[in-house]
Amino acid sequence: MSEEILINVTPRETRVALVENGVLQEIFIERTRRRGLVGNIYKGRVCRVLPGMQAAFVDIGLDRAAFLHASDIEPRDNGADESATGSDISQLLYEGQEISVQVIKDPMGTKGARLTTQITIPSRYMVFVPLARNVGISQKIEDEAERVRLRDIIGLFMAEQDDGGYIARTAAEGASAEALRADMMFLRKLWQSISETEGTTEPGAVIYEDLPLSIRVMRDMLDDQIERVRIDSRESYQRVEDFCARFMPDLKTQVEYYPGERPIFDIYAVEDEIHKALERKVQLKSGGYLIIDQTEAMTTADVNTGGYVGHRNLEETIFKTNLEAAQAIARQLRLRNLGGIIIIDFIDMSQEEHKRQVLRTLEKFLAKDHAKTHISEVSSLGLVEMTRKRTRESLEHILCEACPTCGGRASIKTPETACYEIFREILRESRQYDAQELLVLASQEVIDLLLDEESASLAELEAFIGKPIKFQVESLYTQEQYDVVPR
Repeated sequence: MSEEILINVTPRETRVALVENGVLQEIFIERTRRRGLVGNIYKGRVCRVLPGMQAAFVDIGLDRAAFLHASDIEPRDNGADESATGSDISQLLYEGQEISVQVIKDPMGTKGARLTTQITIPSRYMVFVPLARNVGISQKIEDEAERVRLRDIIGLFMAEQDDGGYIARTAAEGASAEALRADMMFLRKLWQSISETEGTTEPGAVIYEDLPLSIRVMRDMLDDQIERVRIDSRESYQRVEDFCARFMPDLKTQVEYYPGERPIFDIYAVEDEIHKALERKVQLKSGGYLIIDQTEAMTTADVNTGGYVGHRNLEETIFKTNLEAAQAIARQLRLRNLGGIIIIDFIDMSQEEHKRQVLRTLEKFLAKDHAKTHISEVSSLGLVEMTRKRTRESLEHILCEACPTCGGRASIKTPETACYEIFREILRESRQYDAQELLVLASQEVIDLLLDEESASLAELEAFIGKPIKFQVESLYTQEQYDVVPR
């Protein structure tokens, strides 16, 4: 499998595309005005403790207070003893308390950022856990001998240090002892710098800011599977190259500067794929299609056969459509960065073996996902329920906002509905005010309907209230906006 990373940099925005076999799989976007906060460490002040929710709201200087649950509080970080784990939130925090916290989830919609006091500092091979003394190994490293080797190297290094624990990341597999020790030394120095900054930082200010997107991608995603990384900004390329030379010299040759006149995202039609990822309907090659709806509570994916009629029988047609849909859904979850609860409504299948194969296909393609996913059993209604870990905004939330016409409802009232509402409003206004006439302000579509198909009803209404009704088109009104003005 061929994998490439394309990095498009402009003064106000950085975009990173992960392309597999020429097809866009994931897109990361960071804007200067709205940089992601995950990984940042802040000096916060507890502004409200909620015993009923076992949580607290912490002011870290953002528009909305951030959320800190009791399960995300390290007892030693608050002067409590080890046995305080799981204690009542009011025993761990109090209002007005100053506390250092790290963002683990960006603000999403109306929700503030999610916090933890269990701070972690990642590097290329390791994650440093300042308030722990344990050694962890990534679950993706399955070779037992390699796990033992890494544990021994980390243990020897920790024996020389006073405190702090380490977790070996997936990238640590096969890394030399020298490279691992250099990584751990770097993390120790970084933590010492953060600790010094923490002492002089005022509440509501940032103590430590995570790396910019282009460098984070190198740290978290660059490995032997990535064939090459192409960057269209010479300045960003230089920064990335310096980072690679320092932390991953073996992979430095995979990074290259792209000087071409043709936009880098046009090479694999990335721009077109981004536009498609904002649409509800996803067309399948067979003729079937998906309908993906993202709501506050969950995301739903509905599978339809569409124009695909198959060649054998209905069951075979449904099975093939569901297999194709499983692959497409796995890709769309990554591409759109959809998280939380996800409900998939595959077309009903009668054969148990077909159901198993569709689920196995979904699991196979979700295995490539960097975000943690979990598929539960098929529900009694035949729905596949799953979760996908969400740490940042979805693509739609980054690039779009609620429609000002419908207010995010995805539908608006018909002109006919508006007409009948106007009739009722005319009756109310005529009874409430002693006016000579009534003026209706509405959109062109609504007034056209009133004067055409509803003209007979309008004449009856005029006769009933005994007052003339005038009309005025308002070009800026939507078809569900109107005013009835007594004159």
